Amino acid sequence: MKCRMMMLCLTSLVFLGGCDKSKQDPNVMFSEQHQDPIQALEKRSKKVDHSRFRYKQTFYVPIYSDIYTDRDNLQVLLSATLSVRNTTFKNSLYINKIDYYSTNGKLVKSYLTAPIELPAMATLNYIVEKEEDKGGSGAKFIIEVEGVNSSVKPVIEAVMIGNFSNKAFAFSTQGTPILDESH
Repeated sequence: MKCRMMMLCLTSLVFLGGCDKSKQDPNVMFSEQHQDPIQALEKRSKKVDHSRFRYKQTFYVPIYSDIYTDRDNLQVLLSATLSVRNTTFKNSLYINKIDYYSTNGKLVKSYLTAPIELPAMATLNYIVEKEEDKGGSGAKFIIEVEGVNSSVKPVIEAVMIGNFSNKAFAFSTQGTPILDESH
């Protein structure tokens, strides 16, 4: 009886351990520190005097959560990697907003709880899994960045990958500067 009970407890622990969402999150699995890269940057970011910044820009980054094939109008789910790259050798880039919107313009998720600092020449990559179906074919990120001057301009891209039948494909999109109407 004791042996059965021990076996049942051990099996339960193994099963429940396998259900840990953070260990299954590709953002955690593929990061060097094995933690969510946005959360890691939020922990390291310090209070900053934004009044000294001379560059501020909002970017629109198209993301395709799914696309349709020409065969039977089949929907194919895609995973996407958002990449924000600081292109300067000396200055940090500050990211104030990473918001994910659906096809119909509804806010799906705000990824930041506080501004984050992206050091010189650093890159923030963030994965949106293909199982995320709230974004739809017209999903997008709105990203707000700022820095000490206009030399601190980021490169912001997204790469989508998917497969259909025995074919795999990938394509990318570029972030486009837009006017932020909230200011």
